[in-house]
Amino acid sequence: MLLITGGAGYIGSHVVRALAAAGEDTVVLDDLSTGDPARLPAGVPLERGSVLDRPLLDRVLGRYAVDGIVHVAGRKQVAESVERPLYYYQENVEGLRTVLDAAVGAGVRRIVFSSSAAVYGPTDADLVTEDLPCAPMSPYGETKLAGEWLLAAAGRAHGLATASLRYFNVAGAATPELADTGVSNIVPMVFRRLGEGLPPRIFGDDYPTPDGTCVRDYVHVEDIASAHVAAARRLARDPEASLVLNIGTGRGVSVAEMVAVIAEETGHTGLTPEIGPRRPGDPARVIASAEAITRELDWRARYDVRQMVGSAWAGWRLHHPA
Repeated sequence: MLLITGGAGYIGSHVVRALAAAGEDTVVLDDLSTGDPARLPAGVPLERGSVLDRPLLDRVLGRYAVDGIVHVAGRKQVAESVERPLYYYQENVEGLRTVLDAAVGAGVRRIVFSSSAAVYGPTDADLVTEDLPCAPMSPYGETKLAGEWLLAAAGRAHGLATASLRYFNVAGAATPELADTGVSNIVPMVFRRLGEGLPPRIFGDDYPTPDGTCVRDYVHVEDIASAHVAAARRLARDPEASLVLNIGTGRGVSVAEMVAVIAEETGHTGLTPEIGPRRPGDPARVIASAEAITRELDWRARYDVRQMVGSAWAGWRLHHPA
């Protein structure tokens, strides 16, 4: 049985769905601050509460005989982390520490951790490899890097099989019902502006990139989910694994290019983007090398940017009918 923390959220629910499709039994722990029980497949039990609640974790791990954890729960907004660093360290680092402490006490042997490309910070590398020195630009990125260190240390000390998966920029949806309903990621942010009859907003056009806007590696959320399935299965058969892997496509798309794709896919091609100031904590260019995850997990991304935008738009229209 696998425990998925944050499993009723946007990414977590896709992970649960992919694990269920792969025949894995799961239970979800979620405080529902951003999650929705309706996202969960039928028959998947939901325990409502925080990963900071150690007695709750102990009860859940014992009740369901959990032998593995996929830790997706956490706070993820870069700008908010700059304003509220203590909150982010509490939720992301102390939350993971509490999960690990409970896991060790319950004899759990494998843990997959949702990390982030935000651990890298600014880089001149054409492709970001996992051995690149990390220099996070935000408290959010710092908490993810600290989480990786904590996970690796616990793995060495307590004989856990571990995998830290560094997400790049997530978009898309498996079904409209599972779409991202928040507005912290670029695609739903642009959708909201278009729905209000406003032009898309781009934060900064003076970066050292070809068109002046940030360049990112966008990954379909279904690809993110399939990588978690592959990681969980690798840890089940390799109890000494200690993995740190990018989840990316190896292809860069600028914010301006992404906004143009969104405009085309949604039929809003007549609006000129509005340029705002840079957001704190945003590096200019971050594109993944996916060689390590292909080698270690035999995993490759399957979806392109237009598939991400099209599936996300179908979800946005479902949740925001005209």
